[in-house]
Amino acid sequence: MKEFMFIIRGGQEKYTSASKEEMQQHMEKWQKWMGEMAANGTLINGQPLMEEGKTLADRGEKVTDRPFAEGKELVGGYLLIKTESLDHAAKIAKDCPSFDYGCTVEVREISPME
Repeated sequence: MKEFMFIIRGGQEKYTSASKEEMQQHMEKWQKWMGEMAANGTLINGQPLMEEGKTLADRGEKVTDRPFAEGKELVGGYLLIKTESLDHAAKIAKDCPSFDYGCTVEVREISPME
């Protein structure tokens, strides 16, 4: 099995304007999707990310108190999964609940350290 990362970007604008009921329904979709992956042994880990952050450049000499990306490019979270191929990982990513909020999901294979 290979490991893959889902990098989830955007969607914050629609999500933050959603009602409490809409947010609860969205979280239930996430729980179901991740629960199914956990149950079948595909899910390794995953978390949403806070909007606050620091971006370092020039070997840490330059520090910006926010991520460079904004809006639709802001990374909102990640998932780590294991499956047999990039194509299968992309098929799993198609069910990401945040597509309802206009996000994108980048699927990348993790290169093993040897």
